[in-house]
Amino acid sequence: MSAHRRLMKLGAFLPAPGHHVAAWRHPHARPDGGLDFDYYRSLVQTAERGKFDMIFLSDGAGVRTTYRDAEELSRQGRMVHFEPLTLLSALAVHTTHIGLTATASTTYNEPFNIARKFASLDFLSSGRSGWNVVTSVTDAEAQNFNLDKQPDHAARYRRAREFMDVVTGLWDSWEDDAFSYDKESGRFFDPAKLHILHHKGEHFSVRGPLNVARPPQGYPVIVQAGSSADGQDFAGRWAEVVFTAQQTLDQAQTFYRGMKKQVAEHGRNPDDVKILPGAFIVVGRTRAEAEDKYAVLQDLVDPVVGLGLLTGQLGDVDISGYPLDGPLPDLPPTEGSTSKQQLIYEQARREGLTIRELYLSVAAGRGHRFLLGTPESIADELEDWFVNEAADGFNIMPDYLPDGLDAIVDLLVPELQRRGLFRTEYEGTSLRANLGLPRPAFASARRAAEVRA
Repeated sequence: MSAHRRLMKLGAFLPAPGHHVAAWRHPHARPDGGLDFDYYRSLVQTAERGKFDMIFLSDGAGVRTTYRDAEELSRQGRMVHFEPLTLLSALAVHTTHIGLTATASTTYNEPFNIARKFASLDFLSSGRSGWNVVTSVTDAEAQNFNLDKQPDHAARYRRAREFMDVVTGLWDSWEDDAFSYDKESGRFFDPAKLHILHHKGEHFSVRGPLNVARPPQGYPVIVQAGSSADGQDFAGRWAEVVFTAQQTLDQAQTFYRGMKKQVAEHGRNPDDVKILPGAFIVVGRTRAEAEDKYAVLQDLVDPVVGLGLLTGQLGDVDISGYPLDGPLPDLPPTEGSTSKQQLIYEQARREGLTIRELYLSVAAGRGHRFLLGTPESIADELEDWFVNEAADGFNIMPDYLPDGLDAIVDLLVPELQRRGLFRTEYEGTSLRANLGLPRPAFASARRAAEVRA
């Protein structure tokens, strides 16, 4: 395999039971896996055996499922799980190469705490941490933080932009070689290499410095997943990995080219941003085997759960008064995920789906691309997007766990490797090295380079 050949980047998106809404009910699933460290350790070690670039843990600051009462909520399967940074810190000592990426919100955290936690994770993992930056999208989260409703979309992104300025400024509190630990002279660090932030802005007043040294990766890898206009502009400025959701090649190509263009407009190298669409995968040795796996899960979808999931994916728009076997109505604007709402609405119109058919479809990939078949047929589909400017790789979403991830690692990954599309060994030990991303220079060095340019 040529060392210079472009290779796919793969994330393993690992909610405890798997991605299908009924995954927790599968006979082989672990419904209590969200609070079982040994279970998660096994999953992540399987992903590392498959040479995945990173695992990815989504998160919200509360129970975000749409529900009317406790009875309805009790039929869901994702209510309790570890706080992701705590979990990843424990997993860091049981893995050696795979990236460890967690979601944390800029709306319901403070920059100093986030900067400190992710810098610490980067040290604990020897340079394998990644931060999925979100602004949060539900009132349920707001109501856990002294608010009745979430701030509006534009306000959340204004805060997020300033949040990033503060966090990266805190990561640059110390130059890389600031700490000499010189017992002889009694000097712990070089005072010339300390840089106190003194930030005062619209949302934050933060003096600094951070009480963690500059992270091994310079900054943890910055991941972003919003596809609204604000989300794409934010990604163009900050993101190094973009998770996205498209269902057709045309949609994916349009997003890919547009995103790379925005990155360039922000003065960045488009190759330094990896775009990874989500791919919900059901793989079998034969197509019939894969179809049987999927049918088992679809038969386990509770209509109450399916409708609640669809409501949440549509930005908490109430569709309960419409017949399940009728069409999806026109939708009002939402302060939730506008890009996800539009994607699902377009799918319903494009495929002529009823509300029932739509929630059964969303039960699998939640609006992401759905691939079912043999290793060869799925590899064909992934390769098509990869070579035709639609993706730099994929955020892989197993149907249910642990079996779904085992099948992907044992069946699909070898097929991608056989085609020369995916690594057979890790390129390095840091997440940046494996993604092929540069290490950010210290802020003063970057500013000097910009002045010279």
